[in-house]
Amino acid sequence: MTLLSGILPFTAYSSEKSFNIMESSVADIHQAMKNRRLSCHELVKQYLDRIQAYDKQGPALNAMLYINLDALAQADEMDREFRRSGKLKPLQCIPTVLKDNYNTADMPTTAGSASLAGSRPTEDAFVVGRLKRSGAVILGKTNLQEFALGGVTVSSLGGQTKNPYDLKLTPGGSSGGTGAALAANFATIGTGSDTANSLRSPASNNSLVSIRPTLGLVSRSGIVPVSFTQDEAGPITRSVADAARMLDVMAGYDQTDPVTAMSWGHIPGTYTAYLDKNGLKGVRIGVMQSLFGTGPDHEEVNRVMAHAIDILKKNGAVVVPISTPELDTDKLNSQLDVQKYEYKSVMNRYLAAVGNNAPAHSLDDIVASGKTHPSLSKFLQSAKGIENGLNEPDYKDRLVKIDALKIRVVNVMAENHLDAMIYPHQKRLPVPIGEYDQRERNGILASLTGFPAVVVPAGFSSPTEEAPRGVPVGLEFLGRPWSEPQLIRYAYGFEQAALARKMPASTPGLSAQRLRTHF
Repeated sequence: MTLLSGILPFTAYSSEKSFNIMESSVADIHQAMKNRRLSCHELVKQYLDRIQAYDKQGPALNAMLYINLDALAQADEMDREFRRSGKLKPLQCIPTVLKDNYNTADMPTTAGSASLAGSRPTEDAFVVGRLKRSGAVILGKTNLQEFALGGVTVSSLGGQTKNPYDLKLTPGGSSGGTGAALAANFATIGTGSDTANSLRSPASNNSLVSIRPTLGLVSRSGIVPVSFTQDEAGPITRSVADAARMLDVMAGYDQTDPVTAMSWGHIPGTYTAYLDKNGLKGVRIGVMQSLFGTGPDHEEVNRVMAHAIDILKKNGAVVVPISTPELDTDKLNSQLDVQKYEYKSVMNRYLAAVGNNAPAHSLDDIVASGKTHPSLSKFLQSAKGIENGLNEPDYKDRLVKIDALKIRVVNVMAENHLDAMIYPHQKRLPVPIGEYDQRERNGILASLTGFPAVVVPAGFSSPTEEAPRGVPVGLEFLGRPWSEPQLIRYAYGFEQAALARKMPASTPGLSAQRLRTHF
């Protein structure tokens, strides 16, 4: 395994003879394999070709940190296994990218930080093990906002990732490497993590789907942490169906993350059973008016959301305006977020578990190294200076307020007889590269409560010269704890009615003629 500069040699595929990987789903790929129209080797090679063509040249998205140089050998073994058995595991041969805060024993796990360059845990994260056992082929690992501490996907080790829809904009964060990679068809599915917004912001900014599960549904074990109160892991995909298939694999009890014991009895046989095109019919959905912006910078997002609400109504949903000024997300971020109090404790525990395989052994070591992105300095210094954050009076006060927030949210839903609530994940479009604060995101509501949320493509801003297809806008559904099946049904119903996703213009399909001309 190596940095992306060591990728395998580029080989063109004829678009006339090969399976078309563009926008292909898990179901598409498996059907083609069953029909003997596609081998695992061919599939993996085509995705690697796209990474070679577009990640460090052409639009130079800079989404990938590492490439799995064993990916083709693993694909060959899967081809042999399929010929022997004629059976496919749930994610057999599905090219997958991992955010580089998921532990991998066969590739470095650095959280994008030069202070952890070369860090190699001895074991895969719990979820990575599940993905591999389900047959997924890990193509590589993606760039992220360093240590998952921000919203623009820039890191000292990986640099800045670009938004494929507008190369002057950020892709959202912190899982923006996965977001950009999937938008550009570098893989079929991918993983992210979310402490405040970081699964859903990249989905919103890259016309993708993400699920932030109920706290306890998916293990965080072996993922570089930020906060044990707010962290969650989940899927990022191009479709609701693929997100449901990933959640089938990712969800479940892990004794090394005890909170997952809460999931017992809440996991259906398969989340794909809830992929209902008529899933919006009769559903009561609250529109959280206070989570919309009211200024000129919000007009494009509000226009897209107005159209999305019309689609909900036309497909049978009962839409209920909800006024909740007390749930202002800016105030929730400033008054209830607990990251800075928990960070030192969870990071030191993680580094102790990696042991001598990491170049730093504590948060103090990371700060002392001087090898972190300058945008993180304020937070890291603040967290380092809190000797025992878990005993701080303000921390304990915030936990009490978080409990009250949970009760308030479910009461809003009960008082209005709501099945789910919606709002734009971001009140405004993504910020330009060079800015380090993605303002006015609404993800903190799910992150503090631990309630499930699903982001699905809602539409695009008006086209510009830099963004010829516009910039994506994401619609977020929020539900009660353990309501993933219902949220998947609503999101799928909306997705199938809206058909809002569009590929970015910057990374078109690779044709043999184009490759001869440009590569």
